[in-house]
Amino acid sequence: MHNTFLTKEGHEKLQQELEFLRKDRRKEVAARLREASDGEDLVENAEYEAAKNEQAFVEGRIKELEILLATAKIISEKSSNSGLIQLGSKVTIQDEGYDEKESFYIVGAVEANPSEGKISNESPLGRALLGHIKNDVVAVEAPDGEFKVKILKVS
Repeated sequence: MHNTFLTKEGHEKLQQELEFLRKDRRKEVAARLREASDGEDLVENAEYEAAKNEQAFVEGRIKELEILLATAKIISEKSSNSGLIQLGSKVTIQDEGYDEKESFYIVGAVEANPSEGKISNESPLGRALLGHIKNDVVAVEAPDGEFKVKILKVS
């Protein structure tokens, strides 16, 4: 098993989701199953089949979250003052040839959400930035081809 890298906030969100699924969602699905099975032929009961599918999804998600949390390694937002980009770093970059600056928080794959400015350490950009420092120009191998970015700030 490999480690799952999570921020403290991400770990807490997954813990809350797991607790909700175990305590509330399981009960809701069980009640739905009981209702769907009352007095009807279960072979042709679409509601019962849908509830069984939902139960399988909930149980699968619970198992997935248990594994993620069991292998989780908490990363700090700023675990080093060296200026070296690592998991937990906030990085401001500028694509070569463009004026626009972008800031990203480098997180583990589970928490990645580019629309929130969180990129995975396993993404092409995240992987390319790791280990670099401010003012480095980094080549990024992306599916559409290589591009270069300059690192403007690391925190």
